[in-house]
Amino acid sequence: MKKVFVFVSLMVAAVMLLTACGTAATPEPPTAVPATAVPPTAVPPTAVPPTAEPTVNPLGTAADPIIMALAPSATSQELQAGGNAIAAKLTELTGYSITVVVPASYAATVEALGSGQAQVAFLPILAYMKAKTQGYADVGLVVLRNGSDHYGFQIVANAKRKNADGTPMFTSYYDATTKTNTADAATALAQFNGKRPCLVEPLSASGYVIPLGVLAKAGVTVKTPVLTQGHPQVINALYLSPKGELCDFGATYIDARTAVAKAFPDVNDQVQVLYVSDPILPNDNVSFATSLTADMRQKLTDAFVQLSSTDDGRALLKSGGYDIGGLKIVDDTFYDDFRAYLEAAGYDPLTYK
Repeated sequence: MKKVFVFVSLMVAAVMLLTACGTAATPEPPTAVPATAVPPTAVPPTAVPPTAEPTVNPLGTAADPIIMALAPSATSQELQAGGNAIAAKLTELTGYSITVVVPASYAATVEALGSGQAQVAFLPILAYMKAKTQGYADVGLVVLRNGSDHYGFQIVANAKRKNADGTPMFTSYYDATTKTNTADAATALAQFNGKRPCLVEPLSASGYVIPLGVLAKAGVTVKTPVLTQGHPQVINALYLSPKGELCDFGATYIDARTAVAKAFPDVNDQVQVLYVSDPILPNDNVSFATSLTADMRQKLTDAFVQLSSTDDGRALLKSGGYDIGGLKIVDDTFYDDFRAYLEAAGYDPLTYK
């Protein structure tokens, strides 16, 4: 019995030992089976269409024509009709498409050059100086009249203008036959003291700045001017003011009466010249915007010279309302003498709007 007990005890002890050993043992982790890499389904990127480049129309084409501005030195109707004919001929000579605009004033013409609204312009001297000073334009050609590239201004009045006692208000000191004055400036201009002038606008040399300067130099004080915005308009105002309804006298280039002769055939009888200045003012010019390429400027310059070198071409230029007898190529040094005169007088083109 004792032997059986011992045997059983030994068996129990063996089982317990085996159990303890099994609990303590750490089982090995299962071998990791690498997952098979599955590439993502390829999705082609959505095609982005390229941005369409804006269509650029070269200057001088029908879609982007060169704009030629005609300053209001004649009536708008004459300028537009004549300007269109000039533009058509220039188009024929250059191959460029050219259109015409007639700005309301000289200042507007200058601004058109600066803003890209015009590339070619007919400009009077002070308007050109303003455009040049602001970097908007350079001169290309100067107008010739009777072979001269300079001109003077004239003082004019209605021949019927009377004083309160019925006597003529003004005396003419200009001899149309000899085209000379019959008295000095002080004598001829004294009669305008206290009177109201019709003038063009502050950017007009012959129709504003120089006449007022000459009057002031002669000791003449005038009333506030009536501004007409054009030389023909000054003549019109005087023609229609036999009793001084608008103004007493006026100043224009010589001889602005021809610009309204079709409308008023008797204008030379009704509006008389009282005094003329010496030819101290450079003629109008053809200016080019600084944005214009050198090649385009050269072609246009050549075309203008060719146009002005024939009788038919000069007739075409005159049909635009300008008294153009020819065109001469010049550069800005052409204005040095006149610029020195204005500087001595304290004139600054930028002060006039």
